[in-house]
This record gives sequence, C-alpha cells and structure tokens, in this order.
Amino acid sequence: MCGIVGIVSTALVNQQIYDSLLLLQHRGQDSTGIATMDGSVFHLHKARGQVREAYRTRDMRSLIGNIGLGHVRYATKGAAEREEEAQPFYVNAPYGIILIHNGNLTNTRELDRDLFNIDRRHTNSKSDTEMLLNVLATELQLKIYGSDLTPDQVFDAVTSVHQRVEGSYTSIALIAGHGLLAFRDPFGIRPLVLGKRKSLEGADEWIVASESLVLENGDYEIVRDVDPGEAIFITQNGELYSRQCAKNPRLVPCSFEYVYLARPDSVMSGISVYEARLRMGDRLAETIEKYTPSGDIDVVMPIPDSSRPAAMQVARQLGIEYREGFFKNRYVGRTFIMPGQAQRKKSVRQKLNAMGTEFKGKNVLIVDDSIVRGTTSKEIVQMARVAGANKVTFTSAAPPVRYSHVYGINMPNRHELIAYNRTIPEISSELSTDHMVYQEVADLEAAIVEGSGVSELELSCFTGEYITGTVTSEYLDWIERTQLS
Repeated sequence: MCGIVGIVSTALVNQQIYDSLLLLQHRGQDSTGIATMDGSVFHLHKARGQVREAYRTRDMRSLIGNIGLGHVRYATKGAAEREEEAQPFYVNAPYGIILIHNGNLTNTRELDRDLFNIDRRHTNSKSDTEMLLNVLATELQLKIYGSDLTPDQVFDAVTSVHQRVEGSYTSIALIAGHGLLAFRDPFGIRPLVLGKRKSLEGADEWIVASESLVLENGDYEIVRDVDPGEAIFITQNGELYSRQCAKNPRLVPCSFEYVYLARPDSVMSGISVYEARLRMGDRLAETIEKYTPSGDIDVVMPIPDSSRPAAMQVARQLGIEYREGFFKNRYVGRTFIMPGQAQRKKSVRQKLNAMGTEFKGKNVLIVDDSIVRGTTSKEIVQMARVAGANKVTFTSAAPPVRYSHVYGINMPNRHELIAYNRTIPEISSELSTDHMVYQEVADLEAAIVEGSGVSELELSCFTGEYITGTVTSEYLDWIERTQLS
C-alpha cells in the first residue's frame, strides 16, 4: 500500500507534488521520492522517512520541470530499511523511463526468471516495482517503430504488460522527452483518480493520484477514475490520450481501502470513504444487537481515527452514549504500517492514552475499524481495564482477517493474524474481552458498494478467495517463507 501522484502542468511541479505527498502520507511512511522531467532530462530525489523529513530546500530546487511524479511507500516487497528500494525506479532505455507503483505483483518468481533469461535485463533490488518497470521497458522497446513514439505504441506496450504481469498494480511513469503514462491493473484493485484544471493562460493541466482529496486540494476538477486495465498517456503539451488495454477488465476494488487505508475525505470508484464507514457502523450495530446481552453497554468509544464514523453510527443506532475515551498522539505513525511486532506493540502506548474518567465503572463498547495481528487490540483492552472499565466489549467494523493479503497490504503471514484458525470466542479469550463482535462479510460488502456502480470487492483477507485466480496454496506458503513480516 503506497501513495502515488503524477502531474502535467504549465509551471514547475515540484511544490505541487510535495504538497500532494503530504496529503498521501497516511498511505506510507517508510520512504518517499519525487522525479521531475525537464524536456528529456530527469531530476530525482528519494529518501527514507516521511515527506517533511526527506526534502530540503536544495533538493526541491533541483527538481526542475513541468511534469513529475511522487511516491510514499510502506514496504510490502523488499526491505523497508534499504534506501535503494525507495521509489521511483529508473531505466535508461528506451528513451529513459521513471516509474512508481502502488500494489503487489504475484508472479515475481516467473518475472525474475524471464527478465534474466529472455529480456536480458538486470534488476538491482528485490522490489517488484523495478520488475514492473523493466517489463514495461522491454515491451515498449518491442513496440517502437518509426522515428516518433506514438500513444498507440505506448498502449500496445501496456497491453503486453497486462499479459505478462499478475497481481495488483497502479502505476505512473515518465517517458523522457514524451510525457506521462498512467495505467491500472485489469481488476482495478488499487485506486487511481484523474483530474483536470485550467492554467491562468487557459491551457489544460492534469493530475493522477491515489485519492481524490489530492485533486480537490489542488483545485483540480475530478474527471473520473482511471478504469481497470486502462492506460492514459499525457504529452508534454497537455494532450491526453487513453485506451483500454486489457481483454476482460473487471472493477474489483480493495475493500481495505474503505475499511482503513484511505482518508475519509476521499471518493474512490464513486464511493465516499466516509459514507461507507458510516454504513459499516449501521450494519455493525445490527450484529452487536444480535450477539451482545441487552443492557451490557453504557458507552460506545472509537479507536481514533478511522473507526470514528462507524462508532458514531453504532452509538446512534443502539441509542447509547458516544464518548471519546482514548486520546491519540498524532506524532506517532500507524502501528499497522510499522514493520515488526515488537515495534508495533511498543508504539501502542505511545500512540494512545486512556482517560480514566471515561472508563471508571462503565461497561464500554470499543469500536475499531479492523483487527489484524491483534497486538494493538490486546493492548487497548488492557488499557481500558487499567483505566477502570467494568466490562469491555470489543467490536470490529471489518470481518475477521483470516488470510494473507497478497495485493499490496502487509499481511503476508497467516500465522501472525489473530483470527487465523481461531473462532470468535477464542479471539475474545486471546484479547481478554468480555464480548467480541465482528462485522459480517456480506454486511461489509453491502455497506461499501451501496448506491454505487461497483458490484464486487476484493475481500481475500476475509474470505481466502483471490480474484486474480492465480494465487495458489504453494504461492502463499512461499510468501510466508520468504517475505518480511
């Protein structure tokens, strides 16, 4: 899970990209990078850490050009501590290409073999993004004919990329001297939104980004989502071309974007993230009523921040008082994104503080957006009891996470998931709660897609069903043996 943005402007784009990455910081805090293009010359800066830490004035001054892209990362492939794994990645032929990627490729073993034996290309990292870049470069080289690069040649190359690459990939690339390319995998698992505005001179300026809030903040009009399988090519002069490059595209966006990853003020695939989370709360309230003893709840409390909309609706539907019992330290990163179980556990106490006056002698219902490894949840339950709670009912606006997520979220090892091979009563015992309630899978899907044109969601971490159809038990075992957790 990463955040990406690309801009074609009539003015320097370095500050626009920097500001956009600040808005996407919640999508990754391991590293960041910006690349700009001035004619046919690339300028690049990337570093570990958050956006505010990574760029100094001298770095920004060196990022010259009216076209550029930016990336914030948290590691799902490769190592978070290796700066060379930070994006963007670069190859010098054909023309020179710089690429960023949000998602996760699921046929990296085959690609690694083919890139060496067939394409004769070298990759210098474990990153699947570098693999994707080299596949694109190979296919583009094969499609070039004549003296000029045409949009059709670019789209033919993307068509071949779709045929070779599996998994989730939303990508933005710069082709030196020609323009910006953006494309999305045939299932549209990870998001990408297209926006447009007019310059002071009346020229078209374009943006593509992971979330719509970036467009709104930059005064861009939201044109539409980039379709699954579609490629968009924007020339240096601001001319936009697009083409469907996949044979059987099918929109199946990742449900975890709406549960946790995206900011609530974003709209993806025509679905407001905030309104989806409100509907999750409505559905969850019905399940809580079904499984929790009547009169056993005095107050409803969210784990700030992403569970707040659902918690408000739970309190409203149940007619129970809503209270803020946990105070969040906003200068500590998301524990879900932090690599390593020990670091996640240590950060929970730094991140949250329970206010005793809200807990003492009360039966509390705590609402979280999801429960993955359970480390944070267990600490929170203990904090509530230490603060004086009489009973603790813990609820999740998402269903039990029982399976690996292979499409760009850091859940590679089933054995680290608290719900793996456990019943809900067993999970409750593990977390030391009095009651435990999860959202039903069907209710989650219905809450998210209600009123939209989306008919299905990527739900593999809840159901174990992988929509790309090529994720086998052997592959999942291999991931657990080889990937960092």
